[in-house]
Amino acid sequence: MALADPESLGFDAARLARIDPLLNSRYLATGLLPNAQLLIAREGEIVHFSSQGAAREGGAAINDQSLFRIASMTKPITSLAFMMLVEEALVALDTPVHHVLPEFKGVGVYNGGGAGVPFATRPTAEPMRMVDLLRHTAGLTYGFQNRSNVDAAYRELKLENWFGNYDLDEFVAALGKLPLEFSPGTAWNYSVATDVLGAVVQRVSGMPFDQFLATRIFAPLKMHDTFFSVPADKIDRLTDCYDWVPGGKKLFDAGEKSAWSRPPRLLSGGGGLVSTALDYHRFCTMCLNGGVLDGVRLVSRKTLDLMTQNHLPGGGDLAGMSKSLFSETQNAGTGFGLGFAVNIDPVRSMMPGSVGEYYWGGMFSTAFFIDPVERIHMIFMTQLRPSSTYPIRRELKTMIYSALT
Repeated sequence: MALADPESLGFDAARLARIDPLLNSRYLATGLLPNAQLLIAREGEIVHFSSQGAAREGGAAINDQSLFRIASMTKPITSLAFMMLVEEALVALDTPVHHVLPEFKGVGVYNGGGAGVPFATRPTAEPMRMVDLLRHTAGLTYGFQNRSNVDAAYRELKLENWFGNYDLDEFVAALGKLPLEFSPGTAWNYSVATDVLGAVVQRVSGMPFDQFLATRIFAPLKMHDTFFSVPADKIDRLTDCYDWVPGGKKLFDAGEKSAWSRPPRLLSGGGGLVSTALDYHRFCTMCLNGGVLDGVRLVSRKTLDLMTQNHLPGGGDLAGMSKSLFSETQNAGTGFGLGFAVNIDPVRSMMPGSVGEYYWGGMFSTAFFIDPVERIHMIFMTQLRPSSTYPIRRELKTMIYSALT
């Protein structure tokens, strides 16, 4: 792979060169992470690409062909798919969700019960709208949050098991029978909302969700290594995946016998994709270019502009609006757009950055950010759950910005 000269694109090469030794000494040599792959680009040109660590236990090193489970980095792709349908006037941001998914008609807000007692509900103040799915203000939740009777019901039903008993339609039907945690639009809660959005894409387009992504996004962008299940002739490239446990890490999903080698029952628009750093680089470059890559346009520049603004009610931020996770102080100054977190105040975030920078990550510690002001983007790949185990995203972002000249 040919790399662009970092100096010609406004980077101090010596400062960029400090990043890999830090990754190695702090995370690889100590065994905290199994591997680490970092891509940094400016104006769509890659100025830094490094791979460290083994792809599988006792195996060869990762390389630019290595496949990673990108988890919630799936969300921006699903959000873009929905916005493509918006551009065709087939649906709108203010469309009530139940107009497309009637399973949600009459869903109410939690008002008591659970744990063997039937749920009591009260009517929502406003209907759940498509924008609520995109910005996580729908009143939905995740079972892993372990904080309410509603998310306990998600766990009991195993709603988030991609390799379980639900397909997209069955998932929506089960979800529509449960109460919301709050009235849509009144708070922010990270949730299965983007999985629901995948069902919306499927219903509105009349095309299976995975086929829509494959034909409308991955094929045009030449993202040939992005899919919900890894083809048999590529499974040797899938990395091992680990859980953090006290004192170290434990194998969660072996690449050789991975669950991702089989088609999932639930096509998760919120977290189901496998990809490579180079494929996701093409997605980020398309976003940075305002919806176009190599002469192929997926969405308009104005659609990307709309997606990457803060859509939280009243111009709020995650620290003030979150009901549960992602309400930590470092999320002060962070808003949420249509599928991405958005930097609305670098001072309050206490990190270098730009107003309008947008980003997200996945539960296996993968991450990306796109800065349309500085025209840079980063993709980081590894495979360790949960993503909050180490502050590596903050460290990478700080070192990348410190290398700008």
